[in-house]
Amino acid sequence: MKVEFAPINIPLKRRLQTVAVLQWIFSFLLLEFCCGFFVILVLGNFWFLAVLYLVWLYLDWATPRTGGRRSEWVRSWTVWKYFREYFPIHLIKTCDLNPNHNYLLGFHPHGVLVAGAFGNFCTGPSFKTLFPGLTPYLHIMPIWFGCPFFREYIMSAGMVSASKESVSYVLNKEGGGHASIIVIGGAEESLNAHPGSLTLNILKRKGFIKMALKHGAHLVPVFSFGENDLFKQVANPKGSWLRNVQEKLQKIMGFALPLFHARGVFQYSFGLIPYRQPIHTVVGSPIPVQRNLNPTTEEIEQLHALYLQKLRKLFEEHKRNYGIPEHKSLIF
Repeated sequence: MKVEFAPINIPLKRRLQTVAVLQWIFSFLLLEFCCGFFVILVLGNFWFLAVLYLVWLYLDWATPRTGGRRSEWVRSWTVWKYFREYFPIHLIKTCDLNPNHNYLLGFHPHGVLVAGAFGNFCTGPSFKTLFPGLTPYLHIMPIWFGCPFFREYIMSAGMVSASKESVSYVLNKEGGGHASIIVIGGAEESLNAHPGSLTLNILKRKGFIKMALKHGAHLVPVFSFGENDLFKQVANPKGSWLRNVQEKLQKIMGFALPLFHARGVFQYSFGLIPYRQPIHTVVGSPIPVQRNLNPTTEEIEQLHALYLQKLRKLFEEHKRNYGIPEHKSLIF
């Protein structure tokens, strides 16, 4: 394999951007560090600190389901500015969102590590600048909030649980001004995250539709162009032994394990640093939803079909701007 090395005289800004992305990548390794550190506390001389934290964890257990505990200081760290500039990540507004309403934003596609969702909704001022009066909540798998210490870190960035209780808490807030961001395809969709892939796991995903109806939250389709181009993934077509293993592990553990790679720090041929591919996260126009506490199956199906129609329209209207060939379309 031929290894292509990066130039030695890398500008300072480029180096800072790479460090920022490394910090983001290693945030996932922080999960293991936090768990390991907690075990050390339990087994070491500082076991009483572990006991105190367990008491705190018990008392604070519901927080990820009740709006979390965001920190504007963490969300505005300078490192996130360089993180967004590395790709770069952009948030594109197509329509005003009235802050007197609550919204459910469906984010597509998942990609490998959901970089666009994190960069746009958990860091920096872009969302509040474009949509004043709205507070975004990025819903992620509840399992991540079970890890000691790590849960505090992700909550500080504005992430909350993806449980029904958590989504209801956000969408039930009176006076409007709150936006739940849900990655509709979930962990399963990350297994389709190959460069150029336009396959979305959404036909059987209707829970978010029911939640929007029950709370009268306006639905907003969001498509993140470039999300699937950040990493290369080992070929895993449907029916292959690798895909079967990945799907079984995903059902057991609750999260998927895509085998991905990209570039390194000083060479462009292999590593875990994502490629410098621009991400343009386009926020579509809202679909008005009337509150219906007991929606019928037919009503859910109708709104789901309308959502798919609006999502496809959003993609078709913007694909030319972001390098998608005219003949390519979304696959549901």
